[in-house]
Amino acid sequence: MSAPVEKSSRRLPSAVVWLGVVSLLTDASGEMIYPLLPLFLTSVLGAAPGFVGIVEGVAETTASLLKLVSGWITDHLPRKKPLTVLGYGISSTVRPLVALATAPWMVLAIRFTDRVGKGLRSTPRDAIVAEVTPADRRGAAYGYHRGMDNAGAVIGPLVGFALLGVGHFSLRAVFGLSAIPAGLAVAALVFGVREPAAHAAPHKSIAAKQKDPAASQYAWFDGRMRRYFLAVALFTLSNSSDAFLLLRAKTAGVTEAHILLLWTLHNGVKALLSRRFGALSDRLGRRTLILGGWTLYGLTYLGFGLANRTWQIWALFAIYGLYYALVEGTEKALVADLAPPEHRGRAFGIFNGVVGLLALPASLLFSALYHPDHPIVAFAVAAGLAGAASLLLLTVPLKRTN
Repeated sequence: MSAPVEKSSRRLPSAVVWLGVVSLLTDASGEMIYPLLPLFLTSVLGAAPGFVGIVEGVAETTASLLKLVSGWITDHLPRKKPLTVLGYGISSTVRPLVALATAPWMVLAIRFTDRVGKGLRSTPRDAIVAEVTPADRRGAAYGYHRGMDNAGAVIGPLVGFALLGVGHFSLRAVFGLSAIPAGLAVAALVFGVREPAAHAAPHKSIAAKQKDPAASQYAWFDGRMRRYFLAVALFTLSNSSDAFLLLRAKTAGVTEAHILLLWTLHNGVKALLSRRFGALSDRLGRRTLILGGWTLYGLTYLGFGLANRTWQIWALFAIYGLYYALVEGTEKALVADLAPPEHRGRAFGIFNGVVGLLALPASLLFSALYHPDHPIVAFAVAAGLAGAASLLLLTVPLKRTN
């Protein structure tokens, strides 16, 4: 039985609003570190460029494995907030410890633990959003959440730029100060987010499930969902770590301080447009928005491979933000549409798991093909994979569910 939701209106449920605040603060903390991490690893700690891809691939793979596990757990929990708090708490505690790293392996260990927290929190959080939001507002809800997440990704680099470029703080000091918004995020989650008891996932006993053949743990995973996840998997293989784009910007002449502003521009586009495009998917359909985004992604990657001037890099990062705004919330809204309410935890776990588990092979593939003097090869292969995924998505028979 589906959990009750608030009646459809332009106003989003309070739980969604507060989860957006949590994501804003968390990303402000993370993005004070992330755009500087490739430079820190290669310039300060002496790591090879390929190690950057390994760090991010391992980190995202870790998160993805735990998202699969947390998806199963989420469907069996009467309340989802405790698991969400645990995940955010782990990440907020360990992330600023990058400031103390003296070797590349330490950064890898910190990013690993950080992603453990992400793996635990993402699925129950996404399930809460689906349960408290009317079906005809899910695109707007997930778009809002991604918009707030991306707003934090604007604030974080701006703060980092002010500290690094204006205040002349060291990289390590900037990393340490990221603990402040991280702590505020956990406080907002604990004291701000209320998960009503009526929205808790329905719990069936093992005996009841044995008497109910329809409750088979695999019956809900039908052909539509399998084909959709396959298309997502193929696209994910094209989508290596954005750290490579930051390195590409550096080789094209963007300075270290301006890297932060470049990343701010990218996330600013996402923050401004994510909710609008999410709401647009409620009217035009999820597939239309996703196809447009994946196509734009392929064209943008070709642009990164051919760019040789700094203004081109700035333009491409802005367009890259548009791609994210089109698909991030829309892809999750489609998962919520296709999955039965009692299995949404597992559905989001598989979706998030597919995206993250393929992050490592995607980054390793791109790393193997990428050369600073001839970047077009790696970017063209990624664009081709994105095109193939778009064609596969066209074959998925979609139907809205409640």
